[in-house]
Amino acid sequence: MINWSCLLPIHMNTLTQYGTMAEKHWREHCPKLVQELKRNGLLHQMLQEAEEKTKDEMATLRLELMKQGKTAEQAQRQAWELVREKYILLPPEA
Repeated sequence: MINWSCLLPIHMNTLTQYGTMAEKHWREHCPKLVQELKRNGLLHQMLQEAEEKTKDEMATLRLELMKQGKTAEQAQRQAWELVREKYILLPPEA
């Protein structure tokens, strides 16, 4: 059996839930941004960066919130609320 995944370019990594959510949101609410990123060959890279930054910031915030006494679920929910609009749910274009 051959593992063909080793032949895929690094930039073809599959997006997780955050990257997929960002792509859907950006395409609907930020079509000019998406077109420009596509034109420059940067869409997938920027989606990956958005999901990585979201995951990293949420992990840090979640720990801080749990140290303050929040449950894991409360901390996760609050971290998402604080981070989501920075990278995933961008404001709609004018």
